[in-house]
Amino acid sequence: MFQSKLFGKTLRDPPKDEQSINARLLVQAGYVEKLMAGVYSFLPLGLRVLNKIENIIREEINVIGGQELLLPALHPREAWEQTGRWETVDDLYKLTDSSGRDFALGATHEEIITPLAKRDISSYRDLPLALYQFQTKFRMELRAKSGLLRGREFMMKDLYSFHVNEEDFNAYYKKVADAYKKIFNRTGIGERTVFTFASGGTFSKYSHEFQTLTSAGEDTIYLCEHCGVAVNGEIIDEQKVCPECGRPKDDLKIEKAIEVGNIFPLKTKFSEPFKLTYKDEKGEDRPVLMGCYGIGLGRVTGTIVEVHHDKEGICWPSAVAPYQVHLVRLSDEPEIVKQANALYEKINKLGLDVLYDDRDASAGVKLKDADLIGLPLRLVVSDKTVKDGVYELKERMSSRARVVKDIIGEIDKYKTFINQPIGKTL
Repeated sequence: MFQSKLFGKTLRDPPKDEQSINARLLVQAGYVEKLMAGVYSFLPLGLRVLNKIENIIREEINVIGGQELLLPALHPREAWEQTGRWETVDDLYKLTDSSGRDFALGATHEEIITPLAKRDISSYRDLPLALYQFQTKFRMELRAKSGLLRGREFMMKDLYSFHVNEEDFNAYYKKVADAYKKIFNRTGIGERTVFTFASGGTFSKYSHEFQTLTSAGEDTIYLCEHCGVAVNGEIIDEQKVCPECGRPKDDLKIEKAIEVGNIFPLKTKFSEPFKLTYKDEKGEDRPVLMGCYGIGLGRVTGTIVEVHHDKEGICWPSAVAPYQVHLVRLSDEPEIVKQANALYEKINKLGLDVLYDDRDASAGVKLKDADLIGLPLRLVVSDKTVKDGVYELKERMSSRARVVKDIIGEIDKYKTFINQPIGKTL
């Protein structure tokens, strides 16, 4: 990609109406644009990040047997009335068409997925079943703030599972938890993300959240450093101890965190109103047990920025960066242009995504923008490097640049580095 053609230009200063770090940096660097509180447009750079996060999630959910589909965002009132939630879900956007029929914009999809699954589930042989989607959600968030962390319209992966009994459900619940750990490791926030006990509502003792530790978090959790799990602040006062090892509340460490994912036992809360049953080996009807599992893609994006940034800008983990390499040309002299163009072609042939800064701008502007945009690897081609027969290479999370002769060898080596844990260096 030639940066001179890229839609979504960097801004000299961060937006004054954004308080959160993730929104300020993502807007200033040209990743997103705010339409109104809680609603953002994803520009080409931002969409590339979102798509990479989506693909990581898709790969891990496919491994545990998830089948991807796409459900409608527009829901008939009748579906929500069948579960009794039309009047009880406070953040549901409702609308009425010209004929007087009522609809809701999908805040969640239990009311849609359950009757759909009923179409194909009749026997124990049809179970277990796991269905998931990536879909835009709409929630009437009264406190839309913190950039991508709390929105009114956002992209979510929601997975729903269907089971014959508790044993089968519990086994799959653990598989999803393990898949989530892999997802957050791959997106670069795994080391800061903890498995957190949360309320299970009226039909389960616990649900679980994945909380990323950061001062930008709106949630308060109690971290047990003995066993590595945490307890959501909403339920710690009820039980007073770590649910995993029994350590008292006073021994737990209070942390601020961002919820990046959740897994939730539904049991028969939705299968009963839709009469979703299966016939067991004896031909008797049994209720289907369900679970739901969510990850907000925009929230993960914002969390990555909150965790991985410095005073200059964003520091993207390699696996989710919109481009792996930022090629910066600091001169328009013919020989410099020739060498930079040739290097651009060679990097592309190696199979790496490269953003080529070919703009008519000063060296200072280009280098400042490179730090702001935050791609993992920066290559500089300048009068000096060409004269000396070398290239300047700098990792975004390194304080120093290196001068190298065999740039293709270095880039080729970098290909094996892309999916390494965050913090590793070449």
